[in-house]
Amino acid sequence: MKEVARIFRALTDPTRREILQSLRDKELPAGEIASRFSISAPAVSRHLSILKAAELVTEHREGNRIIYRLESERLSLCLNNFLSSVCPEQILRRRKRERVP
Repeated sequence: MKEVARIFRALTDPTRREILQSLRDKELPAGEIASRFSISAPAVSRHLSILKAAELVTEHREGNRIIYRLESERLSLCLNNFLSSVCPEQILRRRKRERVP
């Protein structure tokens, strides 16, 4: 349950949600992510650390740059599991509708 709480805590902040949206289509270096926001680079770094702790992003080095990548599967699995436990009937109804040709 702690890891789910970390994910939801990470998603509460609009800046972190924007960072995730920025990473939706491609990996980005930390500097490019920071340049998209009007907050300081250390503040963006803190947001990235929270996202990394929640395992919603991963990082790797390319020379002296840190490149971030969205872990979309982890995010979708967590949200799907949560929604399935909270409103399983709606999930089942939707799946039935999707199967009908």
